[in-house]
Amino acid sequence: MRITSIAVFLILFISCKERKGTNTLNNEQLVNRNIIKPEFQSIIDSADVKGSILIYDLNKDMYYSNDFEWSNNGNLPASTFKIANSIIGLETGVIENDSVIFKWDGEKKWLKSWEQDLILKDAFQFSCVHCYQEVARKIGSKRMIDYVSKLNYGNLEIDSTNIDKFWLEGESKISQMQQIDFLKRFYNFELPISKRTDSIMRKIMLIEETDQYKLSGKSGLSNYNGEYNGWFIGFVEFEYNTYLFATNLEPKKEFDLNSFIKKRLDLTLLGLRKLNDLY
Repeated sequence: MRITSIAVFLILFISCKERKGTNTLNNEQLVNRNIIKPEFQSIIDSADVKGSILIYDLNKDMYYSNDFEWSNNGNLPASTFKIANSIIGLETGVIENDSVIFKWDGEKKWLKSWEQDLILKDAFQFSCVHCYQEVARKIGSKRMIDYVSKLNYGNLEIDSTNIDKFWLEGESKISQMQQIDFLKRFYNFELPISKRTDSIMRKIMLIEETDQYKLSGKSGLSNYNGEYNGWFIGFVEFEYNTYLFATNLEPKKEFDLNSFIKKRLDLTLLGLRKLNDLY
């Protein structure tokens, strides 16, 4: 999806929100922080995929999803782990700063955008797998395990034999609810990391900024044992509130990969639009 399309989705979200206003929560909502949103399921069904859209309203401390069972099941973090990997790389000094350059080795890569030297933000945004495999190898299994525990990030299986692929294949898992918890602690400056690391992370995670909103996040895609799983996680900041999101999708039997990749973002933005029905 083009940035202009993101802008259209989010500006429409803002305008609808302003028209509807914000009503007081009823007693049932106050008791139940997990609100089923059938409209999210309609979005997923219409896209011919399966999965869950999970959105967290920071002001109201409420979660919205079509499927909380799915939202609590773990999946490989795939490239969403680049958030934690970047943090750990910066904290350990493996990534010296945001000007560090990842050198291209001249070999053909899965994506054309990887076939060049990349600074940190581009390596992150282009989701350069070999760049972050290099970071993970330099961090090493012991430090990686220690920092993942320190960050309280998912349920990852890490050792010296899988240090450069544990987030892409194997038994490592993180759920959508765990992704939101991690993002919330990051957003609220509650992670045990330096101010410098925090500042760099907020810069490289930024996807788009306008006068009306800031969108930050990371996508992810795994293909393990022939099963595709796709992520889009992050947060969108408006003047009046911030929404954190973690969408996890799987294709049905016959699908187009490029179309599936695009749907991770499209469906998340549609979910944000549908939140207007709640107020």
